[in-house]
Amino acid sequence: MTSAPVQPSPEHQPPVPRDHAFFGHPLGLFTLFNTELWERFSYYGMRAILLFYLTASVEDGGLGIASSTGGALVAIYGTAVYLLSVVGGWLADRVMGARRATLYGGVVIAAGHVLLTIPSAGFSFAGIACVAVGTGLLKPNVSTMVGELYDREDPRRSSGFSIFYMGINIGSFAAPFVVGAARAWGGFHAGFAVAAIGMAIALVFFVAGRRLLGHAGDQPGNPLTRADRPALARTGALVLLAVGLAVLLASWVSGESGLGVLIDALSYLAFAAPIAYFLVMFRSPRVSAHERSRLTAYVPLFLTAVAFWMIFEQAASTLAAFAENSTDRTVFGWTIAPEVFQSVNPAGIVLLSPVFAWIWYKTDNRPSTAVKFAIGLTMAASSFLFLSAASAIAGDGKSPAWVLVLTYVMQTLGELCLSPIGLAATTLLAPEAFRSQAMALWFLAPAAGNAITAQLLTATEGVSETAYFGWIGAIAMIPALAMFALAPWVTRHIKAGAESTREAELQS
Repeated sequence: MTSAPVQPSPEHQPPVPRDHAFFGHPLGLFTLFNTELWERFSYYGMRAILLFYLTASVEDGGLGIASSTGGALVAIYGTAVYLLSVVGGWLADRVMGARRATLYGGVVIAAGHVLLTIPSAGFSFAGIACVAVGTGLLKPNVSTMVGELYDREDPRRSSGFSIFYMGINIGSFAAPFVVGAARAWGGFHAGFAVAAIGMAIALVFFVAGRRLLGHAGDQPGNPLTRADRPALARTGALVLLAVGLAVLLASWVSGESGLGVLIDALSYLAFAAPIAYFLVMFRSPRVSAHERSRLTAYVPLFLTAVAFWMIFEQAASTLAAFAENSTDRTVFGWTIAPEVFQSVNPAGIVLLSPVFAWIWYKTDNRPSTAVKFAIGLTMAASSFLFLSAASAIAGDGKSPAWVLVLTYVMQTLGELCLSPIGLAATTLLAPEAFRSQAMALWFLAPAAGNAITAQLLTATEGVSETAYFGWIGAIAMIPALAMFALAPWVTRHIKAGAESTREAELQS
């Protein structure tokens, strides 16, 4: 018989430290900062060379998968990570707590990287699956623990998250350089070994710094009770049914088995999940009429985010292939490894985030959220149009390295306009009964965006890079222009959501 976890009595429950020992923040932030830095190092290090490993010939140490299938597999791996992050957040909130979810996730990630060091296709795919599952457990919950280090009214809270996210970008920036150097020295499996070491360091920081976290993340925020079991059983059955139907549909459509079915099945799930989420919220009796109106206004924001992530998440697939095959990587007599270009985005985030924060401050947080979304997608679409033009100019030759660097910079500018304020808009416009699940809904946007990329890559096999980037950039510009047109309407609903949230906080 399963029962809810027993909460420790207040006199025996260790408090969450509220000290100022780490740059004016709780020392527990040092633990989580380094945990996430090294976890992101391992994740982005592995991702930086994943496409090259999948598509390199067996003689060169790779798996010999076709380029389009390899790119689609990298994209659907991203879809799996975001879908599993929804599951990981739920497990932490209802079953095991954020701390154990983070620890178990880290162990599974480390095991996945170790499996990737073994030269075998079977071990490699098992390793990729482990990294996806482990990341799904760890990704949403280590951030949750950062929030638990502060009281809700603590003025250090926002700057604490800024320090935490700096760790993310430091790890993301360094990973392609270090893992790329290991690959150049000892092959792909040496690169994966470095990623495994990075995750091992993350676990050491997390376990050794456990006492600095107090009881942060120890207990699930909304533990399951006996009364929850019937609804949980129904939900579990529906999820299993959805997975089974997705696999059957993918098998029927493709008429084959293997990687194609996996890519298609996960794509269908990524498309169905947000639709199901929105339908549940729109039909719920706990959602009032004015909340339903605000939810309607959130739909175009969500679709804009899907289109943005569809382009942005191609950093490890189509842009990685462009770096390897279509970019002149010789600069001042030095040849740049193709994976190094993936460090441009985190470097841009570190350098430009303070600039954007200053701009929003000086303009009183203008333009509006909806306009920022539209600008973000416009920048992403423009980056592909620019890359298409550069590809056309190069013809049968190769584009200079600065072309790809500028492409990543344009996408980074778009990310800074859209990503930091996306979750805030989600929590403002989500109905009160579903506010705690807002993070899950936001994760479904990049999941669907990656799934679109996977389908595009399989459907456009053999299409020139000029046509591929050009058509996607042009099509993505349509929802960007639509978002500009809808911005005043969406802004009115966001303001209404903010006012109702303030009223609810005052009443509580």
